[in-house]
Amino acid sequence: MLVVTTETIPGKDYEVLGIVQGSTVQTVNAFKDIGAGLKNLIGGELTKYNDMMAKARDLATNRMVDQANGMGADAIIAMRYASSELAQGAAEMMAYGTAVKFK
Repeated sequence: MLVVTTETIPGKDYEVLGIVQGSTVQTVNAFKDIGAGLKNLIGGELTKYNDMMAKARDLATNRMVDQANGMGADAIIAMRYASSELAQGAAEMMAYGTAVKFK
């Protein structure tokens, strides 16, 4: 499935099928969270959180694509990510866009 962040796909005619989205809530385990808290004191990259967010983006994107496939879409345009913190160490990741079918 073609997924683009642009508002259009140059050279393609398509009909809009509708909005598609996928989301997930991810957290790191308590021990990794404690380690991240200590890392906060001394500075540096929080690799466990990076890993968690990368996994969350992949899951959200795959769920969005699955929804678009279920609608018979050929592509998703104007794809975006949104995230929010739900609790200490837990975040929701959402992927959304517009499903389209090529003419």
